[in-house]
Amino acid sequence: MASRNLKQLRYPATGRSSPIGATLVAGGANFSVFSKSAASIELLFFDRVDDGCPSRVIPIDPSTNHTYHYWHVFVPGVEAGQIYGFRARGPFEPDRGLRFDPSKLLLDPYGRAVVVPRNYSREAARLEGDNTASAMKSVVTDLHGYDWEGDMPLKRPWSRTIIYEMHVRGFTAHLSSGVAEAKRGTYAGLIEKIPYLQQLGITAVELLPVFQFDSQDAPPGRTNYWGYSPVSFFAPHQAYSSRQEPLGALDEFRDMVKALHRAGIEVILDVVFNHTAEGEHDGPTQSFRGLDNPTYYLLCEDRSRYANFTGTGNTLNANHPAVRRMIVDSLRYWVNEMHVDGFRFDLASILARDSSGAVMSNPPVLWDIESDPALAGTKMIAEAWDAAGLYQVGSFVGDSWKEWNDRFRDDIRDFFRGANDSVGRAADRLLGSPSIYGPKERELEESINFVTCHDGFTLNDVVSYNCKHNEANGEDNRDGREENRSWNCGFEGPTDDPAIERLRNRQVKNFFTAVMSSGGVPMFVMGDEVRRSQRGNNNPYCQDNETTWFDWSLLSKHADVLRFVKLLIERRVTRDVEHERLRLTLGQTLRETKYAWHGVKLNQPDWSPSSHSIAISWELRGEAVLAHIILNAYWEPLDFELPILKDGNENWRRWIDTALDPPHDICEWNAEQPVPGTTYRAAARSVVVLIADAGEMKEISTGVRLL
Repeated sequence: MASRNLKQLRYPATGRSSPIGATLVAGGANFSVFSKSAASIELLFFDRVDDGCPSRVIPIDPSTNHTYHYWHVFVPGVEAGQIYGFRARGPFEPDRGLRFDPSKLLLDPYGRAVVVPRNYSREAARLEGDNTASAMKSVVTDLHGYDWEGDMPLKRPWSRTIIYEMHVRGFTAHLSSGVAEAKRGTYAGLIEKIPYLQQLGITAVELLPVFQFDSQDAPPGRTNYWGYSPVSFFAPHQAYSSRQEPLGALDEFRDMVKALHRAGIEVILDVVFNHTAEGEHDGPTQSFRGLDNPTYYLLCEDRSRYANFTGTGNTLNANHPAVRRMIVDSLRYWVNEMHVDGFRFDLASILARDSSGAVMSNPPVLWDIESDPALAGTKMIAEAWDAAGLYQVGSFVGDSWKEWNDRFRDDIRDFFRGANDSVGRAADRLLGSPSIYGPKERELEESINFVTCHDGFTLNDVVSYNCKHNEANGEDNRDGREENRSWNCGFEGPTDDPAIERLRNRQVKNFFTAVMSSGGVPMFVMGDEVRRSQRGNNNPYCQDNETTWFDWSLLSKHADVLRFVKLLIERRVTRDVEHERLRLTLGQTLRETKYAWHGVKLNQPDWSPSSHSIAISWELRGEAVLAHIILNAYWEPLDFELPILKDGNENWRRWIDTALDPPHDICEWNAEQPVPGTTYRAAARSVVVLIADAGEMKEISTGVRLL
């Protein structure tokens, strides 16, 4: 039954061009779809998702139901749950970029829900012939009947944000999750595990793609697990819903967002506006290709081929006015109607390219996003590069964007594996990467700091494998990054050697301490807190199995690492945030902070290529706390001189020493252990954090070498 809140506007039988998509109104529904070059378009209704024949075919008259490039029609009596799709007729002339195929059922680009038949076939959408029975279909939705119970996006400040990158299905798919089978791997399953996220202390989940994607876009016999293969920018992925009715995913996703907000956890979506699942010139026709191929995609000089700046076969024409509008409309929809708190843009630098692929200094789509008042205050994170070599970390267009800082990942990995010439780079990363972000006078939280993400090794595998082991992907181990900047601690893969296991535990804690102590916004990937392994696979995009799932038995196996991470997070979210309140830039923050670099000797840092250790002392503004961090990546213990406290009776207090056995490796904040003497022996490959009361240390020199 249509909601009583439906718009009472009087629609003509021809319909209206706005709004785009399927819109329920009093008495029926308005349908509008964009196509510049189609000769005719039909709207098809279906009674069931698996139907091979439509129950009704509604021609959209090109003379009366066609305004500019919008095809529209009003259909009386339509209610929420109606399954539909489009067929478009026009020239099939690939050399002109036109690929109309009336034998293919097309998804509505603005469809708010998608259903997938049991016999869905990506191959049928690629080959000649009718694919109606095996095609995904759109669903008419009513967005006004859901009770949000007063829920609103949380708008947590960046300075109090800790991001947990996770996969909706992988989080609870494993039998050990304890979630009922019907809810494993779903939005509902995630809801059941929110207490764990609360106990862990993270403040935001960054969900791998939840836009409806093509799970068959993978090597034969495998599944697209990550989801970077979208077919819709408005519909939540149906397979992640435990309710398999046509509108089930819509409500279950909103239930999940509402439950996470009640727990104080923000929801950030990993969004893919750089390509679609339709692939290369010989790929399937699912929606955009069949409606208006040269509008939606970047084409080569040979118009039958697609520009491929994404490494996936095609590239979305993001700065075309119609596509720009779709992207911004999608973002508004997820914020206004689905209440999400932010977005991480996959291969965001694609959005800086024009229709020829050239890089623009002021890309319209980025400024549209940046200046949209409905998106003000929404968290925006850029993966500031693409697969064709465009790299914009530190120079991404816009004022409000934060950036994934892959140089943090690489430089911190290099430091802790003992690579030469890594100390200066690691020191810069600890301060918030001023060499990258200082020249633009950006905020301290400009950098999203991570050592691991979905793409690459897990943290356990960073310390357990020297080489990638991607044989299970079916590409003879050719896929994935060759350079992992990892170190296996002396043995490749799992081992029962207690000495190696102790060293790996220590290295994991070293990495976590660096991420949580650095200037910027910390992020880590699901399961790193309990040493989840992918068996050395650094590109498990097609592994929907125990390789990628969260094994909940690890909570007890690696309880010491979990405790360590919880205490780090607990401290991080209570730290001083005066710099953000005052809107200080990274450069201003550093200029107004007292800090000093040291080596084993006070005020004598060793920046040489052969150095593997560094220490820093600084005053935490507004907290009346002094901190002194020792990072020893050398393979022998080193004795570090400690800054002298004014009162000779006062001692530094140890908060963290990753070389100590638990529970001494980390104390609860304000329960630190006194450290007598004027030196501290830092064990090989360890991190030590000491604290003291502000005012107790003799004058700190200021300044840092930016490399």
